[in-house]
Amino acid sequence: MSTTAAIGSLPPATGALALDTYRMSMRFGSFTALDSVSLKVAPGTVHALLGENGAGKSTLVKCVAGYQRPSEGSILIDGREQAIDNPVVARALGIGMVYQHFTLAPGMTVAENLLLAGGQLPAVINWRAKRDELKTFLAHTPFRLDLDARPSELAAGEKQKLELLKQLYLRPRLLILDEPTSVLTPQEADEVLAHVREFARSGLCTVLIITHKFREVMAYADDVTVLRRGQAVHTTSVAATDPARLAQAMVGDAAAARAESLVMEEKVPPAPNGRTAAAITSVASSASLEVRGLQVMGDRGTLAVRDLSLAVAAGEILGIAGVSGNGQRELVEALVGQRARAAGTVRVNGQPYAATRDENHRLKVRSLPEEPLRNACVGDLSVAENMALRDFDRPPLCAGGRLRFGRWRSRAREWITGYGIKTQGENAPIRSLSGGNVQRAVLARELHGEINVLIAANPVFGLDFAAVREIHTRLRGVAQQGGAVLLVSEDLDELLELADRIVVMSEGRIVFETVAADAERHVLGAHMGGGHHQPAAEVPV
Repeated sequence: MSTTAAIGSLPPATGALALDTYRMSMRFGSFTALDSVSLKVAPGTVHALLGENGAGKSTLVKCVAGYQRPSEGSILIDGREQAIDNPVVARALGIGMVYQHFTLAPGMTVAENLLLAGGQLPAVINWRAKRDELKTFLAHTPFRLDLDARPSELAAGEKQKLELLKQLYLRPRLLILDEPTSVLTPQEADEVLAHVREFARSGLCTVLIITHKFREVMAYADDVTVLRRGQAVHTTSVAATDPARLAQAMVGDAAAARAESLVMEEKVPPAPNGRTAAAITSVASSASLEVRGLQVMGDRGTLAVRDLSLAVAAGEILGIAGVSGNGQRELVEALVGQRARAAGTVRVNGQPYAATRDENHRLKVRSLPEEPLRNACVGDLSVAENMALRDFDRPPLCAGGRLRFGRWRSRAREWITGYGIKTQGENAPIRSLSGGNVQRAVLARELHGEINVLIAANPVFGLDFAAVREIHTRLRGVAQQGGAVLLVSEDLDELLELADRIVVMSEGRIVFETVAADAERHVLGAHMGGGHHQPAAEVPV
């Protein structure tokens, strides 16, 4: 391999670039995040990166984008080796990256955010000329944003479009996208990815996209590489593969891959419990969980949940779909006792429910919150102590007023084995566990014993393939044993797989309801995007 070329020696280049990594490794102490990865991304193509959490995807793109220097190996741009020491060097080479989390300046307008992304602004800006330039730029994209709007006024999907526009405005030769559709409706996701694909096919740019969604890979990518445990284990053209083979490469488990591929291929399954619409409506009339006229204030002092009513029957999974920020978080917090209710009633098995600890025990209500380490655990306490938070003061963990710590630890060891929790032991601080293993520990605690109602909010967000499969199986198990499950998720794939019924929340209200077996993605997406604002009339209460 030749000596690293300096950027200044390269002639100015435009258009889609060719990216190669040659035997690239990245180590953090004794941990190897990337292990001799060689990757070829052809110019003018969309190349997808798949893999479980911790497979090395983010590490790879951070090396290419200049945020990390690989421990070994090389990065080649158009066949020439480059030392990408920092993001400024990456930008000079024409590399741009859209992150999963927003990097917008909240107090600046759309126009100001676009200009700020380019850097090197003059002391005095000719705003008339710049606005004309920005309007011309936007006219050649499918996205329409108000140049004077601020990010705080934009919906999540509009913020994601602005992040993409920031990079497109700079005319990158390589565009790296890190799960760019996680906050978009299905229609918005298709719109964004279709534009990115056309941008690549025009020869203006090469695209490297990280995604967990097989549907997006099959519909929009040209080639795909699967990473597993830091190694590139499978690279192929999309035309020559299918979701089953990609899933098998991700987890190395053919049986699991075959089951998961049925979901990832977006074939809408029958309702998990095999119920008809009439049967579900009939059962819902005697609900395990009943919410009437609920109103909840948001953080800004305005109503986040507006006169919401719903019911979940014993043995039923009711899915709540919606784009983030439409009241789902406030609804869940009000139901589990983390936020006050401004109005309305909640009943469990016909009895008033205020989410006190005593009521949770008596009425057998459990919850799986989003971000469990923040919302359901005490990070500095041990795994065993966190597993005992719900019943530490009850037999057999407590007797005669004395806490029986030996019982805490022995039960924790049983659950660690039964749930496959990877930890240094029951005495390890729970914050030392990975996200998937924290969620498994919370699952062990919350699913212990009989359950009447389970409230789950984005229970697999950010988790890897194996953890998602296991948690979904356990959610189904709760319903099969007669529990009512309220599943709030921003992932339609998850809801279509698990739910009996699906309702859509928009602007704090339920605006649509359907039996999951009859659900159509484009209809759900239209309601999620706010295209219909009339509350659903058929939601049984």
